[in-house]
Amino acid sequence: MKAQDVLPDGEDFTTINGRTLRKGSVAAFLANARILEDAGTSAADRQAAEQDFASLIPTLDALGLFDVFELRSPFLREEVARHRAAFSPVPAAASPNA
Repeated sequence: MKAQDVLPDGEDFTTINGRTLRKGSVAAFLANARILEDAGTSAADRQAAEQDFASLIPTLDALGLFDVFELRSPFLREEVARHRAAFSPVPAAASPNA
C-alpha cells in the first residue's frame, strides 16, 4: 500500500475506525516526542508539547501505531500508556518489554 492509497493527493484527512485522522499526525507526534525528550526544552515549550503529544494519542491509537511500534523511551512509553488508559474505559495492555 502506498501513502496515496490511504490519503489521496489533495486530501487532508481520512476516517479510520470512526476517528478522523489528519495528514501530519504522525510527524507532529514525533516532533512533540523529540521536544519532550530534549532536556533543554523550556517549561512553556514542554507544556505545549505535552498537550499536543497527548491530543494525538487517540488518533495514533485508531491508526494502530501502538500495536505495531513500541517507543524506546521509558518516559514516552509511560506517557502513552497513561493517556491511553485515560482515553479508554479498558486499560491499555502492558508492553511485554516494559
